[in-house]
Parts: sequence; C-alpha cells; structure tokens
Amino acid sequence: MAEAVKSIVVVGGGVIGISCALALQVRGVAVTIVDPARLRAASLGNAGHIAVEQVEPLASGATLRALPHMLFSRGGPVSLPAREIGAWLPFALRFARAASPKRFAAGKRALTGLAAAAIPAWRRQLERAAAADLLEENGHFVVWETAAAARAGRKRWAAADTGAVTHREANAAELATISGHLRAPLAGGLRFSGSAQIADLDELAAALVHSFERNGGVRVRGTVACIAEREVVLETGKTLGADAVLLAAGAASAPLLRRLGHSVPLIAERGYHLQAAETDWPLDLPPIVFEERAMIVTRFRSGLRAAGFFEFGRAASPPDPRKWARLRANLEALGIAFADPVEWMGARPTLPDYLPVIGRTRTGLFYAFGHQHLGLTLAAATGEAIGALAAGETPPFDLSPFAIERFGR
Repeated sequence: MAEAVKSIVVVGGGVIGISCALALQVRGVAVTIVDPARLRAASLGNAGHIAVEQVEPLASGATLRALPHMLFSRGGPVSLPAREIGAWLPFALRFARAASPKRFAAGKRALTGLAAAAIPAWRRQLERAAAADLLEENGHFVVWETAAAARAGRKRWAAADTGAVTHREANAAELATISGHLRAPLAGGLRFSGSAQIADLDELAAALVHSFERNGGVRVRGTVACIAEREVVLETGKTLGADAVLLAAGAASAPLLRRLGHSVPLIAERGYHLQAAETDWPLDLPPIVFEERAMIVTRFRSGLRAAGFFEFGRAASPPDPRKWARLRANLEALGIAFADPVEWMGARPTLPDYLPVIGRTRTGLFYAFGHQHLGLTLAAATGEAIGALAAGETPPFDLSPFAIERFGR
C-alpha cells in the first residue's frame, strides 16, 4: 500500500466529492474542496432514491434489444439528439461492446458489491453529520396503469437481479392509497424493500457542507484549469498544493484528465425534473416509478418532484423544453397536481459500461466519478473506499473493476 496521505485537494464539490472529503476527514486528512458551486447540479437534481436494486448495468443485451422502443420520438425516455451525434455515436459504439454477456456479468458482480456497501455507508456518514433522519429506509414502488404493462413488468422484474433488495406484489390497500391521488386506479404494482430515499436534498447538502466545515474543511470557489498529482491550478492562476489530488468533478472530469494522458469516454447523460413546493402528495409515500412513463415521483420535505429521461450529448448544450413538456403531460394525465413547477436539467457523468471509476492512478492521482444514475446512491460508499486508499488501508469492496486503466491511455 502507498504511504498515507495527510492533505488532499478535492476537485469537485458534488455529492461524490463531499462524501469523499468527509471520509478522508475521518482519517485525519486535511481536505480542501475546490468547485465553482456549493454542490454540483447533478447532485441535487436527482430523484433522491437510494437505488441499491440497480445492480444490473444498463450496458446490456436487454437494453440494446429494447432501445428502439425506448426512444423519445416513440414516447420513451432515451433521447439521442441529431445535433449531438458527434458526442453520443462514439459512446454508443463503446456501449454496444460493453453490453457483451461476459462484460455485463462482470459489471453486475462489481455493482452488486458496491451497492451492498451503499446504505450502511450512508448511515455512518449521516450519523457523523448529525442528520441520520435524512435517510428513510422505506423502499419504493413500481406501478403500472394497464394490465398488459403489469403482466410484462412483473415478468421482467421476476427475471431481474436486484441484489439485496426484494419485492412483492403491492396489495390492494397500497394500490388504493396511491390511486387515491391519481385520476384513475392502477392496474398493478410491486412493493420493493431494501432501497431507501433521502428525505430532502437541500437539507442533505446543508448537512454535509456543515459537517465538512465543522471538521476543518476548506472550500474554495473557483474553476479548475488543470490538475497534477499534487496540485490544482485555477483559472485565476492560483495554485493549490497538497500531498495528493482527488478528481471528483462529475461530467467535467474527462477534459482535466486528458492533460495527464488519460482518455476517458465520459458523456453527459442529461436528466430533467419538475418540482413543485406546494403539494398534497403524502409525505409518507416512498418514491414511485410509473414504469410506462419512465418517470419517478418523489415526495421531499420541500415538495414533490417528477424526474426522467436519458439525454445523451454535451453538458453545455441548451436544454430541450420538450422534456419538461412531456413531464407536465404525464403528470396531467395521471392527475397529479403540480402548481408552478420549477424546471431543472443536469448532466450525469456516464461511462459506456455504466460503471464508475474509483481508485488511484499509478502516479498517485485519486479519482471518483462516472457514477451515472447512481451518484447519490453510491456516494457514501465511494467516499469510504477513497478514504481507505488514502490511509493505506484495504478498501471495503473490490476496486479493480472500477480502475481507470480499463480505458487505456
């Protein structure tokens, strides 16, 4: 094992970056976070769902076969904008190669180990932050509006590997409770146990930042121009030095790595949501996936959120207002009241095999990014792995499948 790190600069203040920072502080490391914002948008724009049931990588034969029916133009969630073909076509070719049975099986083993560590790690992180109440271990629902969709969905979920998460048929009372807030009764649903949610993402951000600063952490607002193994240079010319650097900049990570000779096929997989502060949706209902609409609805303490879509392209491209329009149409069709919703769009950092990169290069640079839809889910566990590496300890799960070297140089 490498010598223990005593100081580190973390590039990226999203939920991955700050979770790593908190785990490093537990081991006595002096941490500076540099980021242009308080928490990156993708950290706060998700559905709040701790999705430990998602142990099967989306890079799979099943996804390739279903893709034509999943396209946005056919009412599905996947958007491949023609203007962004230069970004998503090379990614799609790599995705197809990563979907081979052998690579899918290896990816599933890797995600299963990482997902198993997720909720225990969140418990520890939130306990230290005096915010244990933000983790609600109440599972989630997947529901269907038509009998045909319910039959197909039950068959699909029966064949799926969901790790330690279990599911059963939603009972009549549960379906009646959900249907009571909809325009029409549901045709069926599954009740999942073993997953969780964050009660409020704004409160989470505040709690993690407060914990970091209370323990001596330093936050620097700024945009990073370039990085090395022991220093970070900001666009202003200011240099931040330390024993080590951790790159956790989400969708912005790949350009910073190119200067160090690493070519990582990261794409901005953009998601959209609507959120309304005023709602009569029950606070005690866990996240609900309306599977036919590829939409998840989550009740936070601060309001109700509807989220969806997989839009592949560039992070800086303008948002597509048709995505918000479809969310509105879905909510209206279901009869879910959404008064004066706030629109949001953000970029998930996604790699073609749908596995993150977590580890340390041979030259000493730490990295943790590419968590696709599972950034919130896997943040605390990723942090504990980085903390262990920096302390010269054995990480809590096998990091070899998440090595950056799998993409070459």
